[in-house]
Amino acid sequence: MMSFRDRIDNNKIPKHVAIIMDGNGRWAERHGKIRVVGHEHGVESVRSVVEGAGEIGVQHLTLYAFSTENWDRPREEVEALMGLLVQAIEAETDSLMENNVRLDAIGDLDPMPAHVLENLNKCKDRLKNNTGLNLILALSYSGQWDILNATKKIAQDVASQKIDIETIDHDLFSSYLSTSEVPEPELLIRTSGEYRISNFLLWQIAYSELYFTQKLWPDFRKEDLFEAIVDYQNRERRFGKTREQLTS
Repeated sequence: MMSFRDRIDNNKIPKHVAIIMDGNGRWAERHGKIRVVGHEHGVESVRSVVEGAGEIGVQHLTLYAFSTENWDRPREEVEALMGLLVQAIEAETDSLMENNVRLDAIGDLDPMPAHVLENLNKCKDRLKNNTGLNLILALSYSGQWDILNATKKIAQDVASQKIDIETIDHDLFSSYLSTSEVPEPELLIRTSGEYRISNFLLWQIAYSELYFTQKLWPDFRKEDLFEAIVDYQNRERRFGKTREQLTS
């Protein structure tokens, strides 16, 4: 039986894939472990998916690592997540370097602990000249925050007469978002069987294909990514047009 990797059309690889990594806590509960153990195993999934995305030529991979709403979780879990983030960045930097991966982060990073930002920036600086997959971590991120932040910046530039209000269109607004340097994702994946967007990339996924899987994030591997890519490639992306318009 052909693997999903073998079924991928290399000419139809999405440039940008975004993933809502959900189910770490439930995975831990099912295995009789505390929640942080699920997050620890989720790091293995990140490693596998980053490797798989690089193998098939995905240019940008955005992972929803920590939302603004996650700050409301129990303090012990938040502190454990911050510690795990530092450990993961330190542990994975050499591997990312070997695989020619760049690293970036989006979100409201001001509330992040100083030691987390220090390690993140060190890793980003070391990987900045790599030319392969661009790995983007969404940290302390929400789609509503992104839109509001962009709106405030535009309002400031209108008030200071840097831009004219009549010039505000889709492209200009997008240029003020935290994802201004990357194309909008063609494919959004969510694990764990939930059918929600959870405040992720709300503006950017207007025409993304949505893929939901029952697998919990710690069980998700690159072959699961390949399955999602195959599913994506079998869809017809019309962007509001008719099939006849696309084929004419």
